[in-house]
Amino acid sequence: MKLYDGGRAPNPRRVRIFFAEKGIPLPEIVPVDIAAKEHRSEAFTRMNPLQRLPVLELDDGTALAETIAICRYLESLYPDPPLFGHDARTQALVEMWNRRVEHGLFSSVAAVFRHGHPSMAELEDQVPEWAEANRELIDDHLWILELQLAGNRFVCGEALTVADITAGIAIDFMKPSRIPLPEDFVQIRRWHAELVARPSWKA
Repeated sequence: MKLYDGGRAPNPRRVRIFFAEKGIPLPEIVPVDIAAKEHRSEAFTRMNPLQRLPVLELDDGTALAETIAICRYLESLYPDPPLFGHDARTQALVEMWNRRVEHGLFSSVAAVFRHGHPSMAELEDQVPEWAEANRELIDDHLWILELQLAGNRFVCGEALTVADITAGIAIDFMKPSRIPLPEDFVQIRRWHAELVARPSWKA
């Protein structure tokens, strides 16, 4: 296998953390420089027409090009520890919360960065109004997460899951997106401190 990786970009980090939480050694890493637009090269576009990272290339040449698809593939090969839930109930809860976070907080933070950060001006057709519209939604997304964490150690209970990885990376990505985390979110701060202390978070 080869992992086409975008460094500190949030989705490549999600996959590397997933590898680490599973205890799976990383495959061969192929760095792709987003700032240099290497993800738009002809060779990479043949592999992933959407020109997004990461991509996991399997030994038979299959290219898996969506973060959760890559994680589900790894979960199937290495079921322990279960990061998508261990039974029908917990799998449904993990799916629900991962989608809520990914389509809520994670997407809004990404929109603020992609459409509002000066470093993205050459990579995106920026719409500043879209950045501001998403910035206004972030507190609502944070309160949903805060309330869930008020009764749980992790997003879906006592065990870390892929939903925590998605949510944790979203919180991390707020800093380069210039979005402060208000002091009010004490449960998020407690939970996030536990995440960043895990060895996997250095992946």
